[in-house]
Amino acid sequence: MRVTFDSNILLYTLSRDDPRHPAAAAFLARATRADCVQTLQSLAECFRVLTTKLRFEPRRARQEIDGFRTAFPVCTADVTDLDQAMDAVARHGLSFWDAMLWATASRAGCRMLFSEDLQDGRRLDDVLFVNPFAPGNRKLVDLALPELPR
Repeated sequence: MRVTFDSNILLYTLSRDDPRHPAAAAFLARATRADCVQTLQSLAECFRVLTTKLRFEPRRARQEIDGFRTAFPVCTADVTDLDQAMDAVARHGLSFWDAMLWATASRAGCRMLFSEDLQDGRRLDDVLFVNPFAPGNRKLVDLALPELPR
């Protein structure tokens, strides 16, 4: 099952002071063994937050983004994703950038979009929004992200 991560999960893996860091880092480590892609949008959002809110030097932020790019294939948006996103805003009330993320992930074949910010448990077409930190979602996370050997 193909999955992707919203930028917030990526950021938690890099924010060692955040209490979600250990879990987020484990999710991403597990994702390297799964069918996971990253959207260009999530990587771009991550870079922006790293260089503004978290005050990473641009060179260091780029190194972190390059690490994600090495670990996961990157999918980019196209014009059909823009159309899908605009329709999703009108029909489903998503914010534009959330809709764009969903549309790109959907076209890339993702069946789960891991995010703490989207409406947990909502299914939009074939994509399920999953908050991986919610205790009730452990089975979904385990289904999509195989456990690492001990």
